Amino acid sequence: MKTYTGRSVCGGIAVGKVIVIGNRGHQAERYRIEAVDPEMGRMDRAVQTAREQIRELYERALKEVGEANAAIFEAHRIMLEDEDYLGAMREMIRAELVNAEYAAAVTGDHFAEMFAGMEDDYMKARSEDVKDISRRLIRILQGREEAEFSFVEPSVVVAEDLSPSETVQMDQEKILAFVTVHGSANSHAAILARTMNIPALTGVPVDLNEIHTGMTAIVDGSAGEVIFEPTEAQRGRAEIRKREEQERIRLLQELKGKKSETTDGRAIRIYANIGSIGDVSHALENDAEGIGLFRSEFLYLGRNDLPSEEEQFLAYRQVLQAMGQKHVIIRTLDIGADKQAECFQLEREENPAMGYRAIRICLKQPELFKTQLRALLRAAVYGNLSIMYPMIISVEEVRQIYRFVEEAAQELKQAGIPYRIPEQGIMVETPAAVMISDELAELVDFFSIGTNDLTQYTLAIDRQNQRLEDFCDPHHRAILRMIRMVIDNAHKCGKWAGICGELAADTELTGELIRMGVDELSVAPSMILEVRKRVRENRQSAVVKARWQ
Repeated sequence: MKTYTGRSVCGGIAVGKVIVIGNRGHQAERYRIEAVDPEMGRMDRAVQTAREQIRELYERALKEVGEANAAIFEAHRIMLEDEDYLGAMREMIRAELVNAEYAAAVTGDHFAEMFAGMEDDYMKARSEDVKDISRRLIRILQGREEAEFSFVEPSVVVAEDLSPSETVQMDQEKILAFVTVHGSANSHAAILARTMNIPALTGVPVDLNEIHTGMTAIVDGSAGEVIFEPTEAQRGRAEIRKREEQERIRLLQELKGKKSETTDGRAIRIYANIGSIGDVSHALENDAEGIGLFRSEFLYLGRNDLPSEEEQFLAYRQVLQAMGQKHVIIRTLDIGADKQAECFQLEREENPAMGYRAIRICLKQPELFKTQLRALLRAAVYGNLSIMYPMIISVEEVRQIYRFVEEAAQELKQAGIPYRIPEQGIMVETPAAVMISDELAELVDFFSIGTNDLTQYTLAIDRQNQRLEDFCDPHHRAILRMIRMVIDNAHKCGKWAGICGELAADTELTGELIRMGVDELSVAPSMILEVRKRVRENRQSAVVKARWQ
């Protein structure tokens, strides 16, 4: 019996046989070539073959894991058309007279290190995508077949790491859990695990030479623990917990269609956070009462040009029509140096969380902003839309935004295009916005508290820095008092206030948030029914000592 702990990226418990996927690496022997042109031809043919394979993987992923997860292969395709990446390989072949395999390996390592050095976790995770592309090119150049990832029986997958193409090729019905030595919460395996709602751990310090296929393992996603070759007693306890978890999930399913209402009759809206059009289906499957945060920046990521007004309009309209008359809150562009998009060509910043991002980019680039605003005003005709603006710190910013909204509306009116100015609110995610929330509430229609950024700005702790995890307390009294202040100031002006950050799904706080008077909680689709359950167990008027007091 061996027990290891790691970072949980999806809860739950699984018991089953292990299948070990070793570190494939992308070793490529270096040798000197005699002629450049033939080697360039080999490289070009390999790139073309890789593009065809990625297109097939994209189509497969689209069917099996949805548009949001399939988008990673669109990023792979773009990488294989990137002139910096391709040019670096070709220049190495030409200048150093080395073989194409070696040029692909070295270039891949260089670009992977570049992504790994970025501040944002999402961009760090793209380092694995570059490695995946490089391994694919080397395998094609060496004439090797792709590895086989079909399993005979349901299994716990244990690996050094897992590339997007590997996870897509696996039979999802036979994956019980993921355990990886490396990877992150934003890796494709982690995303897939959350989509499938199966246990997953990363950062598990297991020596793969000591683990072999056929072993039995217990993976406890909630505790962040994996046990190899457990005792009969441990297996028995795990099976009991597994049945309890299945029963809990079954009972949660019975909450579909029921009201998100406290025991003393106060309704709390439970909405979903989504990052793409494909996520709408997950929101509806989990009985979301609306969309509390639609991250519009997915339209800008992974491309070299800006999305047109028409492209944005069609995307927003599709979401609104899919949701029927349910409320949909779309956040305007929240791009920054921490979340790079090639079409913006943003310079690297020392402190991107406090840099040129979100509404600051929009107010500095009015035409960019008005293009999105026109698309949103046009889409508002087709459903129950609200617009939400991120990273607000002043009253003047809101007034400036409204001027641009009015200009966008006038442009549509002059062009004879139907439009509607919908409800408009702001994200409260800076201490500045909290402290003037009484003034802001007089201008806007609603508040949505972004607790992720609010926590890091208030506690002066970078939430991406793992060394500071012990210092970062999301239940800190200062944060809870700020939430209470924002809700109170909203209600004094007859406005509603919700939460769309991670604290919205923190069921330890649900009761306190209800007693603060929160009107809406927007969470990941997989958490909707769990939060509804907690809401239905609490009462607004309960007299208890609260942590914010």
